[in-house]
Amino acid sequence: MSRISAVAGLALWVALAPPVLAPVCAEEPTDVIARVGDQNITFSEINTLLNSSAVVGVSVPALGTPERDAVRITTLDKVVSANLLYLDALKRGVDKDPEYQREVERFESATLAGLFRDRVLVGEVPVTEEEVQASFKETMAPGQELTEQVRAGIEATLRRQKLKERVADARKQVREGVEVTVHEASLAPAGDAERAETEAVANFCIETLTWGEVKDVVVAAGQGAVLTDPFASEGEARRGAVEREIDLRIMAKKARAMGLDQDPADRARVGEYRKTRLVNLHRDRLAAQMAPTEEELKAYYEKNRASIMVPETRKVQMVAVKTREEGEALKAKIGSGEMTMYVAVRDYSIAPSAKQDLGEVGWVNQGTTVPALDQAIFSAGPGEVAGPVETPAGWHLVTVQDVREAKYADFADPATRRLANRKLILERLDAYTVALRKNGFPVVVYEDVLVRLSQQEADRVRDLAAKAEEPGSVTQKRLEEMKGLMKPPVQNP
Repeated sequence: MSRISAVAGLALWVALAPPVLAPVCAEEPTDVIARVGDQNITFSEINTLLNSSAVVGVSVPALGTPERDAVRITTLDKVVSANLLYLDALKRGVDKDPEYQREVERFESATLAGLFRDRVLVGEVPVTEEEVQASFKETMAPGQELTEQVRAGIEATLRRQKLKERVADARKQVREGVEVTVHEASLAPAGDAERAETEAVANFCIETLTWGEVKDVVVAAGQGAVLTDPFASEGEARRGAVEREIDLRIMAKKARAMGLDQDPADRARVGEYRKTRLVNLHRDRLAAQMAPTEEELKAYYEKNRASIMVPETRKVQMVAVKTREEGEALKAKIGSGEMTMYVAVRDYSIAPSAKQDLGEVGWVNQGTTVPALDQAIFSAGPGEVAGPVETPAGWHLVTVQDVREAKYADFADPATRRLANRKLILERLDAYTVALRKNGFPVVVYEDVLVRLSQQEADRVRDLAAKAEEPGSVTQKRLEEMKGLMKPPVQNP
């Protein structure tokens, strides 16, 4: 498949709800490949998704291949749908949900606390040459050479040790000049059911930490500690969770005072979380609203049973001969133990591939072969020789080597109901998104930019591959270094 044909697959992608295909306006950033409402989708964004584990169910071919272009279109479709749901969520005011706002605020505080810890409390962790030499003499065997690889390992170990020491002292620095009060009575597990969301569990600076803000992490910490160790103190674990939350809030407060909340990377991280969390929240609520009634679910299953159920599958070995008499004679010999199925295939089968695969057809789904052969395969017991059965290719003997039972064939089975319910809700969500694409928000795909950037990527990969093959290239040097590190093969005496 060519790069142009892969991108041209957009026509199929948008068949139900075609976006507007348009050239990029002059003022657009050069890697914007689509726009949903006021939301840009960039080529680099799609590539980031392709190179991460976030795209579930999509295999990622190598850079610069037409197959990658096809997957890129699939990923673009997912991102367009996500942006449609995001804009729909804003339109419906889902972002005003108090729980959502608390989650965003906590994430933002956590990222700011991380910035403050890394830049202020920990900072750079230098390792001196004297420290490397001392560690080398102390830990390495006499006569070993201090290579670059060994040096890098020593530096990493020393850096981890120093970092651990700095983090251990961080709390003292964080709370310097801050008065903290924790209300122990507000953390007792016995009072969880009656405790008001607004009840104060701690005070620091001029802020109050309420039960509603921390109950999830506090309860989880207590329960997790007891599950891990039945003798652990649930109260201590809950208190520790509150202490960590206080540290986080204080560090975030100090980070804002220093202007770290204007850090571009931090703002991008928070913005991405805000958007992703809102999309997920909106999708979950839509799914709950779209849950089918019992009658709807049963009707859907009956209508789509063939696509929901997984039919019985059997692993088959087969021998084909010219006449029924030959088949009967071979069957008798196999049944008496005079001959194995493998020998029968090797010596007598007229199938073109018999010598290569010894008649092992592999897994066969019920209903996918000619009726007579299907009947023979799916009526025989494991290890039994069935046939001979006539087909246009000859007379066949078959034996079943293994069986996979049918799945999701009974609506009363809970697993079947869950699968049918999930598929029905996903179809309803897809239909909802298609309606948004048609009538809710404008979708524009800049096809010319998508083609150009895909081709540029392929060209770069080709050029890099060519340079890597040149004598003396960095790649060739690294390969030689790796060969030097590998142990030579053991020679047999």
